Amino acid sequence: MKQLFISVLFLLGGLLNGNTQQPSLKFNKDGKFKIVQFTDVHYIHNNPKSAISIKRINEVLDAEKPDLVLFTGDVIYGQPAEEGMRTILNLAAQRKIPFGMTFGNHDNEQGLTRTQLFDIIRTIPYNLTDSVKGVSGASNYIPPVKSSDGNKDAVVLYCMDSHSYSQIEGVGGYDYIKFDQIQWYRDNSAKFTKQNGGTPVPSLAFFHIALPEYNQAASDETAILVGTRKEKACAPQLNSGLFASMKEMGDI
Repeated sequence: MKQLFISVLFLLGGLLNGNTQQPSLKFNKDGKFKIVQFTDVHYIHNNPKSAISIKRINEVLDAEKPDLVLFTGDVIYGQPAEEGMRTILNLAAQRKIPFGMTFGNHDNEQGLTRTQLFDIIRTIPYNLTDSVKGVSGASNYIPPVKSSDGNKDAVVLYCMDSHSYSQIEGVGGYDYIKFDQIQWYRDNSAKFTKQNGGTPVPSLAFFHIALPEYNQAASDETAILVGTRKEKACAPQLNSGLFASMKEMGDI
């Protein structure tokens, strides 16, 4: 996807507990937990043009001091893949900030597969990135954020692999989140809702490729758009129904 560098702050506030390899997430005593999101960093290792990416990430992390950092795809945009991936993710790890990532369409185009990159990412301290056997993709995982007293899951974070490009003959463009991933989300959403006495747990979803509904919403004559929009969202041509499931489950 075209280069875009975003830091998104979800001011929910937080506290880290646990060791460096398996950090746990928890709201702080003031009921806050802060997430910083970076997407489309497009980092090329040892390329002078990529120095600005390092500088901006460092500035955001130093200023915001988040409790969690999520990198949502296209972290790297050139070889060597391992060195590039480690350079970016270590910006969070060296600060002892828990982090996770979801793959974009360019990450596995730099000489290493998603599986190989996943194995590398798993060796970095403070990493939360995981995946589920039998479910499409290489970065599907659910890190819940505990309440301040640690007694319940206060917020659930669904991280999903949105894949790369369409694999269907005659359908071009980007790929979509698969039906088994949607079922995985629905099953876990229902589980968290049941544990919460029948009330959906407030949730957020993180993935790389935008849903078709983004373009549908922006095309509405009553839509309020702030900023400069120079192109449509790079969404799949086919709609696999994730947004409909989110609305049905009532949590995201």
